[in-house]
Amino acid sequence: MADAKVIPFDDDRSRAGSAARPSRRRSAGSGRRKGEPAVIHEVQPLPGLARPQDDVQVTREQQPPQESQQPQESEGRPGRPAPSSAPDGGAVGGLERRIAGGLSFLRRRLTGDYEVDDFGYDAELTDQVLMSLVRPLYEKYFRVEVKGIENIPAEGGALIVANHSGTLPLDGLMMQVGVHDNHPAGRHLRLLAADLVFMLPVVNELARKAGHTLACAEDAERLLERGELVGVMPEGFKGIGKPFSERYKLQRFGRGGFVSTALRQGAPIIPCSIVGAEEIYPMIGNAKTLARVLGFPYFPITPTFPWLGPLGAIPLPTKWTIQFGEPIRTDGYPPEAAEDPMLMFNLTDQVREQIQHTLYKLLVQRRSVFF
Repeated sequence: MADAKVIPFDDDRSRAGSAARPSRRRSAGSGRRKGEPAVIHEVQPLPGLARPQDDVQVTREQQPPQESQQPQESEGRPGRPAPSSAPDGGAVGGLERRIAGGLSFLRRRLTGDYEVDDFGYDAELTDQVLMSLVRPLYEKYFRVEVKGIENIPAEGGALIVANHSGTLPLDGLMMQVGVHDNHPAGRHLRLLAADLVFMLPVVNELARKAGHTLACAEDAERLLERGELVGVMPEGFKGIGKPFSERYKLQRFGRGGFVSTALRQGAPIIPCSIVGAEEIYPMIGNAKTLARVLGFPYFPITPTFPWLGPLGAIPLPTKWTIQFGEPIRTDGYPPEAAEDPMLMFNLTDQVREQIQHTLYKLLVQRRSVFF
């Protein structure tokens, strides 16, 4: 296997039975003043006897409130259980709905009644299966905190540019879940991945189904043109495979190809800073010879791998923070600006500096690596 390439642009009150009628008070004296309403001296029934006759007149002041005569929805009707009368009913109904939804999902998968776009993206499988598998890692293990989600537009194409780290590319997956679960519109992030991802047998299919595509300018432009939210990590393997001693120090962003793509489509560039990924696999060494034999860009040596075998592949439970910065607009530039190398260099440097500055800021605010 050849060396992996780096992305080119880097929920009736009933009156029956013994329901009590509205209470009435006796007057203090036997008479009444002129102009005062007549007060009826009600004889109280003995227990078990008939209740007062319905033809007893009641003054206006003594009539019960109008709304009390209206049926109460919350008490339900005969033969129809009230929503709150059976606390377990909601849980049972929810379980039934989930089972029905699961069976419907399986039927569609078996009959082929589902859609896949021309990139291989399967939205239904991603929402109901792939995201569900990654979400526990996102919510319980790394306890990811997302900031600045309002900087991502509700619609239209946009390019999210993030730092890359962690020895294994878990940061991209966490960013994908973070965008979908926190954005008001529930947008999906389409990640651009290196070609090595699409050379691995099982990983290749899963990446395509999850909406990832090859990191090249052509695919990126097509996605942006269709109004998709595209994610790119320009550091590539230089960032994800850097030693632990260089953590949170951004590597080179390449020649700024992602800026050229954004300029051609007039898509805003949204810097994204991820803190917490650097410590999941502290890379203290790199077996370059073994990496060359296996065709990998690097072969990591960490305090737990390969010394603990498969147990060494378990990431450390660090606390993550993902912050999306203010968008950098590109729609104000002329079409030929995509060919201006100086402009691309300046915008690339602006994006890189904004990400690096936010990383330092988040590190200062962080109390602990694990809390």
